[in-house]
Amino acid sequence: MPEERALESDPSDHPEAKKSQADAQETGKNSGTNHIYAEYSSLKFSSCSTIFLDDSTASSPHFEVTIESVALEIYYLIKERDENRTLEIFDERIFPLHRGHVLEEYFMFDPTHKVICRFMLTLFCIKRLDADLAIISLVYVKRLVKCANINICPSNWKRIIFGAILLAIKFGSNVAVCNKDLCKHFEKITVDHMNELQRDFLELINYNTNVPGSIYTKYYFYLRALAFRHGLGLPTYLLNRERAWDLRALSRMEQDEVFYTARKTGSLSAGDLIRLQRAKAVLS
Repeated sequence: MPEERALESDPSDHPEAKKSQADAQETGKNSGTNHIYAEYSSLKFSSCSTIFLDDSTASSPHFEVTIESVALEIYYLIKERDENRTLEIFDERIFPLHRGHVLEEYFMFDPTHKVICRFMLTLFCIKRLDADLAIISLVYVKRLVKCANINICPSNWKRIIFGAILLAIKFGSNVAVCNKDLCKHFEKITVDHMNELQRDFLELINYNTNVPGSIYTKYYFYLRALAFRHGLGLPTYLLNRERAWDLRALSRMEQDEVFYTARKTGSLSAGDLIRLQRAKAVLS
């Protein structure tokens, strides 16, 4: 995991790197103009003779940049809170994740983007999760903040992220739900504690674990824009003949599978249409 490269430039270290008020209030809508650093202003633009692509799509987002972007959004949720409204189940002072005494001063300061990103990377590496679950986790975090009327703050951010990722694993992936591997890394938490955290999280978001394709896609493009504004750009590659044929083949396989299912069932469902919309590429 190239974690060091991903964490070299921490947007939270720069006082100029602030989100607009519109970004903080509503995800997925066009936000105000943000400061863009000069070192990131030299972009590669496609033309008739050259086409530049990145490896990120809504169905398969770029791993590092997606984790960093979600961590950055959570960083701003912490930074822009009006007060420390929390609940006991998420309080790390009551339910610590690690052994050993944690000084009270630790909970007096906001975590940096690097710290949040490193914590998320640890969870994703332990469970070998894909980046799309980070987006689903962010949806759950925002639902919790809204439904439970709490804030993410220094004392609860880890357990809130932890609970959101556990729900994303359970309802949004094919990864085994067994959490004994997490217990080996977080010594002070047991499987029973994790189950209790999931139950309380579910109850607080009114058991709303469904993330429609439209909501997921809005968050995906919102996070892409957030990454761009803070210099967490996606690596781009020049499109050559071999790469074009590979992308066309992937697109054709996706379409063929959808239409084969439609012919077999005699109908084209809304889910099939979403899969077509989220196809990796369509080149003709």
